[in-house]
Amino acid sequence: MTDFVSNYDKFPVVNVNQKNVLRGTGWQQTCNIIKDKISSVSLNKKIIAFECYTEILDDEILTNLQSCLEGEFILTKNYMLPEEKISQIIYPDVTDDAVFGYITRLTLKDFFDADKIKNFKKELNNKQDTIFIYGTGATLLAEQFDVLIYFDMTRWEGQLRQRRNEVSNLGVNNKELKASLQYKQAYFVDWRVVDKHKRGLMQQWDLVVDTVKKNDPKIVDGKAFNEALKQTAHQPFRVVPFFDPGPWGGQWMKKYCDLDRNEKNFAWCFDGVPEENSLLLQFGEIIFETPSINVVFAQAKALLGDAVEARFGTEFPIRFDFLDTIKGGNLSLQVHPTNEYIREKFGMFYTQDESYYMLDADEGAYVYLGLKEGIEPKEMIAELNEAQQGEKPFDADKFVNKILVKKHDHVLIPAGTIHCSGRGSMVLEISATPYIFTFKLWDWGRLGLDGKPRPINIKHGEKVIDWSRTTEWTNQHLFNIIKEVANGDGWREEYTGLYETEFIETRRHWFTKKILHQTNGSVNVLNLIEGCEAVVESPTNSFEPFIVHFAETFIIPESVKEYTIRPHGESKGMQCATIKAFVRFKA
Repeated sequence: MTDFVSNYDKFPVVNVNQKNVLRGTGWQQTCNIIKDKISSVSLNKKIIAFECYTEILDDEILTNLQSCLEGEFILTKNYMLPEEKISQIIYPDVTDDAVFGYITRLTLKDFFDADKIKNFKKELNNKQDTIFIYGTGATLLAEQFDVLIYFDMTRWEGQLRQRRNEVSNLGVNNKELKASLQYKQAYFVDWRVVDKHKRGLMQQWDLVVDTVKKNDPKIVDGKAFNEALKQTAHQPFRVVPFFDPGPWGGQWMKKYCDLDRNEKNFAWCFDGVPEENSLLLQFGEIIFETPSINVVFAQAKALLGDAVEARFGTEFPIRFDFLDTIKGGNLSLQVHPTNEYIREKFGMFYTQDESYYMLDADEGAYVYLGLKEGIEPKEMIAELNEAQQGEKPFDADKFVNKILVKKHDHVLIPAGTIHCSGRGSMVLEISATPYIFTFKLWDWGRLGLDGKPRPINIKHGEKVIDWSRTTEWTNQHLFNIIKEVANGDGWREEYTGLYETEFIETRRHWFTKKILHQTNGSVNVLNLIEGCEAVVESPTNSFEPFIVHFAETFIIPESVKEYTIRPHGESKGMQCATIKAFVRFKA
């Protein structure tokens, strides 16, 4: 692919199969649609709930709503607990740790002053005019509401706003707090409580507003929006990838994903992480951006499959992302917690088992994986601590197994295995979803992009390292465990992992002709790892042909049941390949 020209789609869209959907863009149309919806309620006294996600820009939204709507505005922030009290109740989940907290058991109601709400409800009974309740938790302030309008926000844009000091965490005023600490509180607390609250409102909302772009809202009818999510859960789709630089970032994605060549590097791409990515829904001429996790919330069984939904609920358990170190540097030397440790310490019920699929590799590229034979654990931990204190660099080659890798190798990384992708690699990381639970042991003495050392977690790491995973065991169980499963005219299917303790299984398919796939009870997540272009089709014409390009991750809902993939466009008649991940079920 030396002459490869990128056809990678950075803004994939789901074309919604609905006509005459109530929709609008910009504040004027948004306000007009809201006023029309309110006018359709034939009551003198009306209660309008403007329910909000976190990280939205309240000043912008409130200014525009108040300029076009006549009535009393009630702000939910005035009915929350004092900031000091909120800080107290979230502390056990936020903790003092720089990176990790505990998955909260709080609900949104816990952030509010129960007496204030009780008194407000009494006052509300005596009011005669239209009342607008605005803010996160608006629906908690009234027993009933006549119109519910939801102002939504994607997590990635929320994180960018945290970095720009534009927003605060739930119930507190902390815009100036370090972005990484804002993110931690959002991950362990804010998003958890607001997502749970949102799930209970999805069948009730009348209008949904996309607030991702400043001063450019998009609004759509709530029922039409829910139907669009249902449509998405019954056809192949892609989420919107996002890219981020890093201290070890490389140059491969600039070319193959057609990114800004002037940027210093790109380290990560989240290309298949519904918890973090967004989804673009096209209603006529309007492209509406929404958190892709909304599809999971609204259509968990159709998307995931009955058995996967029974196990994971409204969490999407499979994650695909890119790690680019070509012309870059090593990732941190790291390890992920065991299931027992992540449950006990962080309240997460499954861990970050993962694998590295080598989408590309320079000559001499390598991966650190497992430990060398006969090392002394206490000696290694002592030297890691000395390195962290700046006494001397840590000699990773003295303790850690190092494997040369090439394109299409597959490295399995069950929790407890020390590992690190070295420079010169383009990794498609296939893993379980708890993506922040990485215990960094050594970061090669470098600084983060903010000019400060990145947090190191030796104390956590030493408690979960599996010291039995040494060179011989690693080579036998974790590197290129590839077995042919089936073959036919113009196609071959291979098992490539993951390790037996991991709930994800991966299959690689090589094909020059059409090949049939079944979802087999689980959502399928795939990436086109070889070939310029392929087309996904329904044997029963239940969805429109879906075209994918090299390196694109795409999701096949379990409800699809059967689908075919064949080379398309420039790849017609040539060999293509996909890697597919799904949740496996043991007999």
